[in-house]
Amino acid sequence: MTAQKVCALSELEQDAAKRVEVDGVAISVVLDSAGEVHAIGDTCTHGDISLADGFVDGDTLECWAHGSAFSLRTGKPLNLPAYEPVPVFVVTIDGDDVLIDPNVKKEI
Repeated sequence: MTAQKVCALSELEQDAAKRVEVDGVAISVVLDSAGEVHAIGDTCTHGDISLADGFVDGDTLECWAHGSAFSLRTGKPLNLPAYEPVPVFVVTIDGDDVLIDPNVKKEI
């Protein structure tokens, strides 16, 4: 499988998450304040909630329902109640295209 376009870079809002789906895999795509694009699994491991509805703070994405914050770099939860990480995906930027292969997880 190859990376697929999930959105345009110009569609992303700084410090906000956008939910996309690639081959049935829900992914939160985030443009952080440093201009880096991150892609992590969209489903909170604590409560089956979309993380894209949460809050971006620095290099974390916080679930709106119960407050677990996940690292955008590692997918690891930084506080309870979540204790299982979400997957982190490799992001490729090609011009204005944001590309993700849901089968290629980022090496942590």
